[in-house]
Amino acid sequence: MMETNEIRTYLPHRYPFLLVDRVVELNLGESIVAYKNLTINEEFFNGHFPEKAVFPGVLLVEAMAQAAGILGFKSVGKTPADGSMYYFVGADNLRFKRPCIPGDRIMLRASIVSERRGIWKFDVSSDVDGELAASATILCADR
Repeated sequence: MMETNEIRTYLPHRYPFLLVDRVVELNLGESIVAYKNLTINEEFFNGHFPEKAVFPGVLLVEAMAQAAGILGFKSVGKTPADGSMYYFVGADNLRFKRPCIPGDRIMLRASIVSERRGIWKFDVSSDVDGELAASATILCADR
C-alpha cells in the first residue's frame, strides 16, 4: 500500500492536480489498483456542474493515467527526482460508462500491455462500487 507522501515521490503532480489518493495493490511490471475519493469540496465541482456536480471526464482519464504512471515508475525503479517523466501521449478506445459524483470512491486500475523504447502502453479502467466508469488503452512516453 502507498499513501499520499509516497505517491508524491512517484508523481510530480500537486494539489489540485494530484488525483490518486492511495495505492492498495501493486504488482511490479504488471498492474496497480489505486483510488481517488471525490468530495464536494473539490474546486472543479464549482463549475462542473453547479446544480449537479460531475467529475470531469478528462480528469478521470488523468487519474487513470496517474495510476499507470506510478506503476511505470515503480516497475523500473525511477522517480521524477531522477530526471524521468511520464507524458500522457495518447488514448485509444476511450469509453465513459457512468458519471462519477461527490461521495464516490473511484477505483483506478492499470495494467502494462507493453513497453518499447520508452513508450508504454497501459490498459486502464475505473469503477465505482464495481460499476465500470471508464476504460481506455493509453500511451505514455518516458522522457
